[in-house]
Amino acid sequence: MINFFTQDIKFTLKNKTKVRQWLTTVAKKEGAQIAELNYIFCSDNYLLDLNKKHLNHNTLTDIITFDTAVTSSVVEKQITGDIFISIERITENAEKFNVSREYELHRVMVHGLLHLLGYKDKKPADKAQMTGKEDFYLKKVHSR
Repeated sequence: MINFFTQDIKFTLKNKTKVRQWLTTVAKKEGAQIAELNYIFCSDNYLLDLNKKHLNHNTLTDIITFDTAVTSSVVEKQITGDIFISIERITENAEKFNVSREYELHRVMVHGLLHLLGYKDKKPADKAQMTGKEDFYLKKVHSR
C-alpha cells in the first residue's frame, strides 16, 4: 500500500495511480514488495525540523527516509517506511537542474524507495550506483 499525505503545505500529487504502479514495479524489480509506504509532502521548515531532531543536521534537504519495518520476510523483502519530501526543495532543484518539477519529484520519490531497498549514497561509488538506478527507473515513466 502506497499512501500520499501533506504536512503544512498545499500540494496534490498528479497521476497517483500511475505513480503507485511505477513504484510497485520498482520494488518488484529489486526483489521486494511494498507493505506500507507513506510519502509525506511538506515544506522546507518542516523537513529541516525533522533533520535537526532525528539526524542532528542543521541543513535543508529534499528528502528524509525512515525505514519503519519491524521485521523482514525471509522469502521477500517487505518495504515499510515514511518518506518526507520538501516540495520547496523539489521546485528549486527542478529549476537548478533544468527539469520539470514532476520529473524532479519522481527522482526524489524513487531515491527514497531505493534507500529502503538498501541502496546507499554517501560514498562516490554508492552514489553513482544510486544515480544509475534512479535514471533507469525514471526512464520507465518519463521520456526526456
